[in-house]
Amino acid sequence: MGTLTINPQFVKDEKGRDLGVFLTKSDFDKLLDEIEDLEDIKAYDGAKSRTGQEFIPFEQALKEIKQSRNK
Repeated sequence: MGTLTINPQFVKDEKGRDLGVFLTKSDFDKLLDEIEDLEDIKAYDGAKSRTGQEFIPFEQALKEIKQSRNK
């Protein structure tokens, strides 16, 4: 992620109050990409911060699943 540069244009009412924002399609797409990247980072950080979980090798997990199905 680098520096995000967008050029919003504000839509105002007759008294000059902001009503909304207009973005080009390109700027909108940039914002969506940044949001997706931030969601991925947040999910990674959340998964990394969990404690007390035991991780086992994939082969061992398969073996345990097969054993539990045979019971």
